[in-house]
This record gives sequence, structure tokens and C-alpha cells, in this order.
Amino acid sequence: MTYDRFVMSILERVQKGVGDSVSVSVYTAVKNNGTKRKGLTLTEKGVNIAPTIYLEEFYQRFLRGMTEEKAAKEVIKLYDQVRAGRSWEKGKLEKYVSVRDHIIYRLIGKKANMRLLEEIPHREFLDLAVVYYVLLEVNDFGTAAMMIKKEHMKLWQVTEDELYRRAGENTRRILPEEFCTMHTVIQDMFDLEPREASVNSEEGEFVETLYVLTNRLRSHGASALLYEGCLEQIAKKLFCNYFVLPSSIHEVIITPDRHQFSYEELSAMVKEINETQVEAEEVLSDHAYYYDRTRGELTYF
Repeated sequence: MTYDRFVMSILERVQKGVGDSVSVSVYTAVKNNGTKRKGLTLTEKGVNIAPTIYLEEFYQRFLRGMTEEKAAKEVIKLYDQVRAGRSWEKGKLEKYVSVRDHIIYRLIGKKANMRLLEEIPHREFLDLAVVYYVLLEVNDFGTAAMMIKKEHMKLWQVTEDELYRRAGENTRRILPEEFCTMHTVIQDMFDLEPREASVNSEEGEFVETLYVLTNRLRSHGASALLYEGCLEQIAKKLFCNYFVLPSSIHEVIITPDRHQFSYEELSAMVKEINETQVEAEEVLSDHAYYYDRTRGELTYF
């Protein structure tokens, strides 16, 4: 069965499962880095925030033996978890005073999104771009957000500087950073027992090789790189300069510069992992970055 036929089959089964109060339709989205994904949008009567559930993962599970009926039930179960319980008043989105406390930023690659960046307000950050959203909903499963375009700026009569200022205040407040060891992330994912941190006997400092910087939802958490003072605070904790490995748009990996790896080696590793392990729409950058704590500057070569 082709993917398109699978999508239509799941649509019919999901529509029967959710009943007449929810309308189910196929939606194709152009995501980060110009990638296209197809899924089902479920629109509940009286609620104007409609989640889209992408079906690529379900299709792969179908190819491995999961039935269409089981896939449809899983989609409905996921919808019950992520559905919004209320509407955003349309009039609110037209008034800047109503949205200004909900404006956040995200980081995307600049080169891979040149066409998109022509349509939206943004600012450059190294070889990346800072883009803006109105955050409509936040729950344990993620976020619902509306991308801010140039027509919104015109409607609200605001500048990009104002968007950046507001986003800087709001993003960290709503989605505070999370900085932890890689082992802690793995431990949380697989419910492992905590381990004792290794100690450098000469200096009495905790020594780890890999750390993760993201936000509390671990969704679009690479934007924590923009949080005021965040990179400086990490340098103080590590007592050294460090490399930043952009593992995806959702998080970055921090590794102290203890002269174990070169910048070129780490950049090659980032590129290889992006090509083999990371979904195309989640790639942030193909090379490493370097933070110099003396200069207080993040750079790339």
C-alpha cells in the first residue's frame, strides 16, 4: 500500500471513530528546511485550534505489521491527548495587546529556509535565523503556535525589534531552559536508576563529557541559545570553553573543550548524524559552534 492510500484509509477510519463532532481532513505542511509532511487535521466544532497529526511514523509501523485499524485507534488516542479544550478568539489575534505576552522565538537554519525567510520577520544569529510565533497552547505533549508573518507586523504596527524584545522576555518565562547531563536525559527517557557523577580527584569537580541544553518541554529547545546570560552561566558551571553541537532544532549538545576533540572532528560528526539520524525537518545546522568564555562569544569557523 502506498503512503497516500494509507493516509486516506486512516482518514476514513479516524472519521468514523471520532464521530460527527470532529471533522477530519488531509493536510500537507511545508515544514522547517522546506520538507513536506502529510497528516490529518482534526477540527472540533466550536474550537478553532486544530491539531495536525502526521502519519509517517504510523505508516512505518504499518509496514512493520501494525494493522490499519490499530493505527487509526492510536491516532484517535493521540488526538484525545493533544486536542485543545478551548478556542482562541479570532479578534484577539488581530490585536497586538492580546498577543504580545504570547510571542516567542525559535531558531532555524538560514540557508535551508531562504524562501520562507522572505515572507516572515526574522533576524540573523550566526548562520541561523530567529523567527517568531504566537504561542496559542502549551501542554505536556507540546505546543500549538502560529508563525508570525509580515502581514501580522503590518496589522499590529510593530517592528521586528519589538518582536525580538517581547520574544526574549516571553520565551524564557514560558519555556525556561533545561541544562543537564546526557545521562540524565537518557535516564528520564528509559526510567533508569540515577548514577553517581564522576569526580576529578585533582580539582574536586564533577566531570561529564556531554550535556544537553533545551527547554522544559524539550520542543524547539535550541532557542535557549538566545536566552540572555544562558551561555555565560554554562561556562561558569563547566569552568572552561565549550563546543555546541546542534543535534536538532529541539536541543543542542554541549561538550567541554578539554582538548579531546577538534572543531573539525565535531563538525564532521554533526554532519554525519544529521544525514543518518535526524529527520530532515529537524536539522538545525551541519557544523559545530564554539563558545569562548573569555570573549563571551559563540562563533563558528
